Parts: sequence; C-alpha cells; structure tokens
Amino acid sequence: MPLIEVADLRKAYGGRPAVDGVSFTVEEGEIFGILGPNGAGKTTTVECVEGLRVPDSGRVRVAGLDPVADHDQVTRILGTQLQESELQAKLTVREALELYSAFYERPADWRALAERLGLTEKLTTRFAKLSGGQKQRLSIALALIGGPRVVVLDELTTGLDPRARRDTWQLIEEIRASGVTVLLVTHFMEEAQRLCDRIAVIDRGRVAALDTPSGLIRRASGSTVISFTPSRTLDPADLAGLPGTASISTDGRDGRLTVNGTDETVNAVITLLARHHITAHQLRVSDATLDDAFLDLTETDSAPSGTDLKGASA
Repeated sequence: MPLIEVADLRKAYGGRPAVDGVSFTVEEGEIFGILGPNGAGKTTTVECVEGLRVPDSGRVRVAGLDPVADHDQVTRILGTQLQESELQAKLTVREALELYSAFYERPADWRALAERLGLTEKLTTRFAKLSGGQKQRLSIALALIGGPRVVVLDELTTGLDPRARRDTWQLIEEIRASGVTVLLVTHFMEEAQRLCDRIAVIDRGRVAALDTPSGLIRRASGSTVISFTPSRTLDPADLAGLPGTASISTDGRDGRLTVNGTDETVNAVITLLARHHITAHQLRVSDATLDDAFLDLTETDSAPSGTDLKGASA
C-alpha cells in the first residue's frame, strides 16, 4: 500500500477550483516532488494531505488513514514544514525544540536533531536573530521531532541564497537516507531534478504529468539543446526547417541562438552554418533539462512572475 494516496482530489474557493482532480501516490522511502508555478494548487494539495484543509471531494489517505477523520493519528506519522511559518521572535532554538518535543509521546531526541542540523551552537539564539538558512534548519528539526514516517516540505528553499539552498538539499537527502519519506513541494527546477525520485507536475490545479525526472525530460519536444552566437545574421526560418527542430529562441542582447531539437538537428545545424560560411561562436550542445520539460507541460505564458523556471536563486 502506498504511504500517501491522493485520488481525484478537488478543492475550490469561492466557486473557483484550486485543485481539480489531482491524483498521485507516494511510496515509502522515496522523495516525491510536487512541481509547478505559483498558484498552481500545490500548497492546497499538500494541506489536504496534512489534514489542514477538508477536500470538497476525492480520497486522501496517509498510511491508510484519513487526514481529517483520523487527524490525531496522522499527526504522529506525518511531520510538516509549512510554506509560511514563524515562531515567536524571542523564543530560543532550545525552547522551540523543547516545546515541540512535549507535543509527542515518544519524540525524537531534540539534542541529536540539533546536532545533525547544525543548530547546537544556536540553542540560546532567539528566533528573530537566526539567518534564513538557520530558520529553515529549525523548521526541518521541528518537522522531524515527532519521529514521522513521512515529512512534507513546502517551498523549503524559497528565499535562500544558492549556498544555503544546496546545504538544505543535502539535508533532505540525509533525511531520506535515515528512512523518512519526503513529500517535497517546489517550483525550482534544479531542486526537483536533483532530489526527486518521481515528480507530479501540477498546472492550474491538475496533474500535467507524473514521471521520474529523466522521464519528464524525455518528454521535452527538444531533447537536445544547441546554442551558439553566429558570426553574422542567420535567418531563424532556415533553422526552423531543419530535421527535428522543436523550437528556436534568440537572445536580443548578443544575437545568441538556442535551438531545441534532436541529435539529427545538431548535424543539420553544423551543415547549414558551413554552407553559409557562418562561424558558430561559443557553440554548446547539451541535453534538455527539467526546465525544458516544464515549459512544454505547463502554460508558462500566464505563469505568475514569481515562478523561477531556471531554478536560479530567488
């Protein structure tokens, strides 16, 4: 039996659907990602899994339990790091860990958690004085303090600098290695591609695709990316007619061209350039990324401005 089961989940606000028939399962021991632009329905979906919202219809189960009807039992199984959560400013790290530890009959050793998450030297520091990365580490510790089988991490690295984000990724991998299943909600492509075993791409309240990162990438219309700056103007229409070409984009600053296609497209581009006596400066050929698959799967032209399609720092 899957550890988490979501079937035909629906939730609307004011008659407007936020989640419109979402279905997926999470197997024990995996990092399962929910990926999508801001406002796609990701947080509403996991809040239904956590029992924080009551679905309008559909089925949600955590280890066979209903998160609403069996809420007390589910809280012993599932740890949560909310998208937006703040502690009292004057509360110290030690006080927060001791307080949350008191909520459970058999809590994890908070001292060991503090050591594992690099918080031992911050035990006497007040919450307001912690850096963004330290607050995130504390939120992970509080999510794990009940010894859960599964932990939900919602937009965990939003607002962190690149170094803090990568440190947090390592922590997530260590959490999974310790036997905890992870349900990770994110809109960072690089984060999802590095961490997740499987990903559900949610767009406008629906699952646009569900696959492994590599499986999603194989779905991209152009599996090979060729980019270069031509030594003189090249008509994009000439590139569009080449075998396997899926899309072409031009950087208006330096005229750099990016062609999404196949291995066959690479040879065709080189042949075309030679025929027109054009030199390709800084020629790069690479595989498609999860970002390319995401652009194919979602309606990115109307995605909110906060969406980071490249996985760069927020």
